[in-house]
Amino acid sequence: MANVQREFPQAPLVGVGAVIVQEDRVLLVRRGREPLKGHWTLPGGMLELGETLVDGAVREVREETGLIVEPLELVELIDRIDHESGRESGRVRYHYVIADYLCRVAGGEPCAASDADEVRWVERIEWSSHSALALDPITVRVIEKGWQRARALQLERK
Repeated sequence: MANVQREFPQAPLVGVGAVIVQEDRVLLVRRGREPLKGHWTLPGGMLELGETLVDGAVREVREETGLIVEPLELVELIDRIDHESGRESGRVRYHYVIADYLCRVAGGEPCAASDADEVRWVERIEWSSHSALALDPITVRVIEKGWQRARALQLERK
């Protein structure tokens, strides 16, 4: 991506994410860079100029995980706003508007690449409990919403 000021930006930045569901598991990545370095989250990243949201989600997943995915539908549009030192007094350190898509695997094998340190499939108990993954509550909400929708789509296909 071109020289975009991610930390202390002048305007919100647009990002994409993917809730990749396979059977009863969801793919997560452990971030290798800020923001959220070392945290488990959904694969995704910044949209590039001239790129559609769907194309950005496909590219980011391929870059971070090696998987080829097919986005099925938008799960949620979220704001991620982090302040420097508390909401009242701190400047906005990061501000992303993220479009998270439900995706299915169309090819490839998962492997950590780009800015992901690790990639792994997780069971529902791992994201819906107080597991060692320590997921952000917003991430858990998006994962659960995507997982529920994937289950509904499976029932519709039968």
